[in-house]
Amino acid sequence: MNTATNPDSRWLFPGRRASQPLHPNGLSGQLNDLGIPTTAARTAAIRQQVVEIPAPVVADALGYHHVTMTRLASEAGGTWSRYAAGDHTRSPAGWTPRGTGDS
Repeated sequence: MNTATNPDSRWLFPGRRASQPLHPNGLSGQLNDLGIPTTAARTAAIRQQVVEIPAPVVADALGYHHVTMTRLASEAGGTWSRYAAGDHTRSPAGWTPRGTGDS
């Protein structure tokens, strides 16, 4: 790492001053200068995620609206159409797991 003032920084993309990471706009500009299209790369990454992960999960993780992610998933050929979004940590009322000795 020749450009950072602190090459031992724990940041993936350290800035010019110690303990201050590079701003996303600065990183985007540098990548564009190298010929890497950041908008197309971001879109491709999101489309790949919605193919591999249910759209509601991606929407929650990235802060997008679930309708937007569902649309992107269908455009990308995602097959998560039967995924039940919601809180899966709670059991339905009256349900007990097998093998508990209660039945």
